[in-house]
Amino acid sequence: MHRDAQRQVYDLLGPRLYRLCKRYLKKEEEIEEVLADAFYIIFTKIDQLKENKAFEGWAKRITVNECLHQLKRNVNFNLYLEDSVQHPAVEALQEQALLEEDLLKLLALLPEGSRTIFNLFVIEGYGHKEIAEMLKISEGTSKSQLNFAKSKLKELVNLHYYQQAK
Repeated sequence: MHRDAQRQVYDLLGPRLYRLCKRYLKKEEEIEEVLADAFYIIFTKIDQLKENKAFEGWAKRITVNECLHQLKRNVNFNLYLEDSVQHPAVEALQEQALLEEDLLKLLALLPEGSRTIFNLFVIEGYGHKEIAEMLKISEGTSKSQLNFAKSKLKELVNLHYYQQAK
């Protein structure tokens, strides 16, 4: 792949893949490292792509896999602690509609394990069986982590959004 073409791909997909990484990872240096690794894989394995129309989905899957690879180094997905969700002050939300950046702020307050499974199931559209295989956990663990994430997210939305909107 030529450098000009790589630059165009990076300019087009970079912001989207960055936001994808930000849903999974908190630390800026991890996000940048994973994004760089993902683009390296995309550019070096582009010849393996069979269908050009599937490029963006293929690139997203590579990026998700790199995020998961990074998380597996630090997170035990079989554990979550009810008390681990702290409720630091979130900036007052001005709009009536919950915006993507507001949701990202609230997602960042969830424990890494449940946040990852929420992202994979709700946002990326993976099933519990796929998630269990990807993270090497049971389907039951995936389901309980998702339920935990949903209930905590609902609690956080009510606490930080609707309470301030009054």
